[in-house]
Order: sequence, then structure tokens, then C-alpha cells
Amino acid sequence: MKDLQFKTNINCGGCVSKVTPVLNATEGVCEWNVDTTQKDKILTVKTDSLSADEVVATVEKAGFKAQPL
Repeated sequence: MKDLQFKTNINCGGCVSKVTPVLNATEGVCEWNVDTTQKDKILTVKTDSLSADEVVATVEKAGFKAQPL
């Protein structure tokens, strides 16, 4: 299990609710959260199989940007 962290533009509860079903449906995502109080809106994803690029692609599918830290 590894923690991947990303700088995102997921900046409010409405954004989190848009990305939630996409991340929850992604195989390999065990747990995730977004700290919207940080200026970089840090997304932390616990995964046992996904690469950073795969998480970025998933977040982009939901309409947001993510950049590995």
C-alpha cells in the first residue's frame, strides 16, 4: 500500500462531490481525501496498484487537474 499525493484544483465541497463517484469507482483506490484548506488542495490517494499517472488520468476524467508532488 502506498500514499500518492497530488496538487489539485479541487477546491470546494461541490468539486469534491463531483470527483467522489469517479475515484470511488476506480479499481485500486483504497482510500482518498482532499485537503481543501491547503492552498495546493492536496489529494492523498492510498492505493495498492495505481501509478501517479493513472490517478492523474482519473482526476482529469472527473474534470479536474492533478499534479504529482
